Amino acid sequence: MLTNKTIRLLPAAVACRFTGTLGFIFLLLFSAICAPASAQGAKQETARHGLSLHGAPLLEADRPLPYAQTDAPTGGRIVFGAQGVFDTLNPFVIRGIAAQGLAPPMGLVFQSLMIRSADEPFSVYGGLAKSVDLADDFSSMTVHLEPEARFSDGKQVSAEDVAFTFALLKDKGRPTFRGYYGKVTALTVLDPLTLRFTFEGHDRELPLIIALMPVLPKHATPAARFEETSLLPPIGSGPYRVAEIKAGESIRYEKNPDFWGKAKPIYRGLYHPQTIRFDYFRDSNTLFEAFKGGLVDVRIEDNPTRWAQDYDFASLKDGRTVRETLSITIPKGMTGFVFNTRKPLFDDIRIREALGMMLDFEWINRSLFFGLYKRSNSYFSGSALSAAGRPASTEERALLARFPDAVRPDILAGQWQPPQLDGTGRDRKAAMTALNLLNQAGWTLRDGQLVNGNNEVFRFELLVNSRLQEKLALNYAQSLARIGISLSVRLIDEIQYWRRLSAFDFDMIQFTWSGSPAPGNEQYHRWGSKAAEREGSLNYAGAKNPAIDAMIEALLAAQTPQTYLSAIHALDRVLLSGFYVVPLFYAPDLWLARKASVKHPARLPLLGTAPETFWVEGTQ
Repeated sequence: MLTNKTIRLLPAAVACRFTGTLGFIFLLLFSAICAPASAQGAKQETARHGLSLHGAPLLEADRPLPYAQTDAPTGGRIVFGAQGVFDTLNPFVIRGIAAQGLAPPMGLVFQSLMIRSADEPFSVYGGLAKSVDLADDFSSMTVHLEPEARFSDGKQVSAEDVAFTFALLKDKGRPTFRGYYGKVTALTVLDPLTLRFTFEGHDRELPLIIALMPVLPKHATPAARFEETSLLPPIGSGPYRVAEIKAGESIRYEKNPDFWGKAKPIYRGLYHPQTIRFDYFRDSNTLFEAFKGGLVDVRIEDNPTRWAQDYDFASLKDGRTVRETLSITIPKGMTGFVFNTRKPLFDDIRIREALGMMLDFEWINRSLFFGLYKRSNSYFSGSALSAAGRPASTEERALLARFPDAVRPDILAGQWQPPQLDGTGRDRKAAMTALNLLNQAGWTLRDGQLVNGNNEVFRFELLVNSRLQEKLALNYAQSLARIGISLSVRLIDEIQYWRRLSAFDFDMIQFTWSGSPAPGNEQYHRWGSKAAEREGSLNYAGAKNPAIDAMIEALLAAQTPQTYLSAIHALDRVLLSGFYVVPLFYAPDLWLARKASVKHPARLPLLGTAPETFWVEGTQ
C-alpha cells in the first residue's frame, strides 16, 4: 500500500513563469496570477474547483462547459473517418499507432484528473478530481478524487491508481510524459482518495499539466508489457467502452450506461451519441469517397483543392450534407518542409536558406490551392505572439545579448519574410540567389547537376504519407531540379512513416507544429537540445542551439506580461534565423463538412470544434 507514503522523485530546476495568450488578454489577467507569494503564503494551499494560467478560471463551480449543448438529444451513431491504420489501443507509448478517440481531448475511454476547457487558453476543471488544493507559490498540489469515480468494470478510482499511472507514464510513457513528470519531486498518497504532488521551483504551468494526467486502473494494466502494442480492449473511467475492433480498419465505442460522471455538471452537454465509430481508410481519396457515399458522417477537410472543387455531390445539393467555414482564432503554428539537420547535407545554414528560396508559394497557392492558404511567416503565425513584421524590443535584445549571432539583422529588425517569387514557377532571380548561397557552401552547378568538391551530387529524399503531400513535394522537386538538385519523393504507409519519424530516419518531411495560445513547456519537446537526441520527440529538425534553450527558459521564468511576450518573440526570431524549415502555409479557417443530421453547438469554443459536443438530430 502507498497510503501515507511518499515517492521521492528526481528534482528538476523549474522557474516561476506566466503563460500568456493573444493581445490584451494576458495583459489584463497577468497581475492576478503572477503576484509573488509571501513566505507565509508559500506554505498555504487554497482549495480550487479549477485551475488557470490566466487568473481565476472563467467557469464557476458546478457549471457545464459554456460551449456544451446541455439540451441536445442523446442516442444515435456518429461515424468519423480516419486516414491510415491503427495497431494498438495504448495511446500513451511510442510504439504503434493508437486508435483515435481513446484518450483526451476526446476522452471516450480514458479520462484525466481534470478536464481542459476548449474555450480558454489553458484552464482545467475537476474530472476524476473533485477539487485540488494548490499552494500559493505553486510548490505543491493536493488532489481530492471524486468518491463516485469508477472504472468501467465498477472498481473505484483511487489514489493508488493515480500514483501507479504517474510512475508508469514517467518510466515508460511517451517522452512528453517523461519530461513533464520528471519535474515532480515527490508524490505522497495521503488516503485512498487524496494525494499530493510536490514540485521543485514555481512553474505555474506544471500543476495544470499534472492535472491533465490520464488515470489507468492499477488492477487491470499490465505494467511489465505496457510498452508493447495491444488490441486488448482497455478498462478506463470514460463515458464509453470499446465494443468492437477490426484490426486496422475500425473501432466502435458504445456508451457505458453506468458511467459514473453522467450527473457531474462538467460532463453535461458532452458525449451524446450512443455509438461512436472510427473507420480507417488507406488514403485521403478513398476517405473522401466514403464521406460522399454517406459511410462517414463528419469530415474536417485539409485539401483546399477538394474544398474548392469537389463538394458538388448530390447529398450536398439536396441538403443532406452541410459544409461550413468556421473561424478559428488560435495561433496557426508552423507548417513546413523540415530539414533533418542531423544529416551532414543540411548542417550548413546557407544550404537550408538556399533551398527555402526555391519554393514558389505564389504559384503553388494560386495553381494548386485556389488561393485559400496564407504563407507561414512565424512559428506563431497569425497572432500577437508572432515576431513577424515587428522590430525587436529593447527587452528582446537584452535576452538575446548573450547570443550575438543567433538572430540575423533583418529578422531582428522585423524586416524578413519568406521569399516572394514572381509566381511563374520559374523565378530566375530566386534561382540565382539560391545558387550563390550554395556556391558559398561549396556546391557548384556543373552539367545540370549540383556537385561538391568531391563530385558528389546534391541529392536527398522527402518522405510523405499522403497524396496531397506528394503533390506538393513533387512540385518542389521540379523547382529544385532547375538548380541541379535531385529530390526524390517517397510515399510510404502510415505505420512506416511514423516509425521513421520517431527514429529521425529521414532527410526531409512535411510537418505541422500546431499553434498554442499559451506556449510553454511543450517548446522543450519541440526545440530543446535534449529533445533533439530523444527519439519520439517533436524536435524533428534536430535543433540544438543554446539560444533556443535560453529563450524557452526565459518564457518559463517571465515575471511580467511584457517579459513573457518578449521571450516568445525572441524564441520566434531564433527559430526563424536557424532556417530549420522551408515555411509553407496555413488555412485561416476550419473547413468542416457533415451530414445534416449531425449537429454541433452554434457557439464554438476558442480552440475550434469539440467533437465530444456533437449529437445526432432526431434521437431520444
